Amino acid sequence: MQRPLLFSVFIVASCGLAYELIAGALASYLLGDSVTQFSTVIGVYLFAMGIGSWLSKHVGGQLLVRFIQIEMMVGFIGGMSAGLLFLLFTLHEGPFRLALYGLVLLIGILVGLEIPLIMRILKRDVAFKDLVSQVLSVDYLGALAVSLLFPLVLAPHLGLVRSALLFGFLNVLVAIWALWLFRAQIGPATALRAQCAVVAALLIAGFIGAGRFVDMAEANLYAENIVHAESSPYQRIVVTRWRDELRLYLNHNLQLSSRDEYRYHEALVHPGLATLPHARRVLVLGGGDGMAVREILKYPQIDAVTLVDLDARMTELFSQSPLLRQINGDALTNSKVKVVNADALQWLEQNTDSFDFIISDFPDPSNFSLGKLYSTAFYRLLLRHLNADGRLVVQATSPLYARQSFWTIVTTLEAAGWQTAPYHALVPSFGEWGYILAGRTAYEAPATIAVPTRFLNGETLPSLFQFPPDMARVEAEPNRLDSQNLVRVFEREWGRIQTQ
Repeated sequence: MQRPLLFSVFIVASCGLAYELIAGALASYLLGDSVTQFSTVIGVYLFAMGIGSWLSKHVGGQLLVRFIQIEMMVGFIGGMSAGLLFLLFTLHEGPFRLALYGLVLLIGILVGLEIPLIMRILKRDVAFKDLVSQVLSVDYLGALAVSLLFPLVLAPHLGLVRSALLFGFLNVLVAIWALWLFRAQIGPATALRAQCAVVAALLIAGFIGAGRFVDMAEANLYAENIVHAESSPYQRIVVTRWRDELRLYLNHNLQLSSRDEYRYHEALVHPGLATLPHARRVLVLGGGDGMAVREILKYPQIDAVTLVDLDARMTELFSQSPLLRQINGDALTNSKVKVVNADALQWLEQNTDSFDFIISDFPDPSNFSLGKLYSTAFYRLLLRHLNADGRLVVQATSPLYARQSFWTIVTTLEAAGWQTAPYHALVPSFGEWGYILAGRTAYEAPATIAVPTRFLNGETLPSLFQFPPDMARVEAEPNRLDSQNLVRVFEREWGRIQTQ
């Protein structure tokens, strides 16, 4: 009986950590700021496990029956947790937060009961010193296994909802196995067997129907029809359509609308590139949709464009989907374009190429993994890859809605040794949006833009560099890699807008 129970410990530990990782990942996907979400989820979960361990001393009577009942409860609640949380978020964010920590607390208490009960069951057959070492060793091995499987296999391939249901089913399998293993000691237990069968059937049905469930829940979240939805290893990618308008959402945040994305991308590319008639080599960091590349390729002197985007599914989608290729003008399949799927910071550290024009088109600094790409360390690294008379442009969030964040990015560039020229443009889907041109020398606006555009020309360009009083410069501290104050400022400013 000892070895089967120890294997149960391995499964139980794997499931316990899985629920914790799923809750943290789901909160990060939906609420942003991964450090805060994982820290609070882990803290509440460990606290709840402590409560469960303390409560275990009050569990008496038939320990085997109690253990089986707890496994069923953990399996059902933990298995259904991700689907329930996702559904609540699509309805209203308030109940989501309450449900998130309520479920984390409940699951943690139940998981905290498991190991003490197993140790009490085993103590009749194993010496105490061996019992503690064996149970804890297997417990830690189970945690290691799921910590490797979760980011590499489960989250990218099964998704969070199906992963939770899978681990819930494993918990119920442990209960069923214990029922069979200890059938002589437990007795008939017809009701217990029926309960295990019902819970197992519900979890299997949930696993089979998870894809349809997620589609239905997302339909409540978006006003438009969903034409494509998938989870990559890095984010949730959703494309919606309403009449002739396509919209791209990453982790439920709008990234572009085909109705007015040209305003954003013309403002991103042409104020800088139009001043560089000598430019031959361009680097685009982020921008996996290919829209910025489309604008770059309007300049006939460009010989090579390197696009570095972390998410291969993004660049594949925008180079293969007929609808999306139509918007970006087949830019990603152009012979001048080289697509690299890699972390931008690591790629820059390992690469020695230099460029005439660099575009930093990352999502807003809503978490610390993105915040590093707006840091003094990152901008110093970019400076090493820019030719002497080249230019850098950075998308820098809204100077109207996130004024402190925008000027923090300006200050960060200046602290890294750049001369800056901040500007802004109106993009109806987003409102006033901010950009920063930077180089080793001061910027001078071009008299004309020699390539075809729909929004910008030589006459309208100078107005972009004028800031009204409500967007004028404010004092700000540089965003350094070890502190990343920009992420906290950004969360505070956009959080205030979302609650209004």
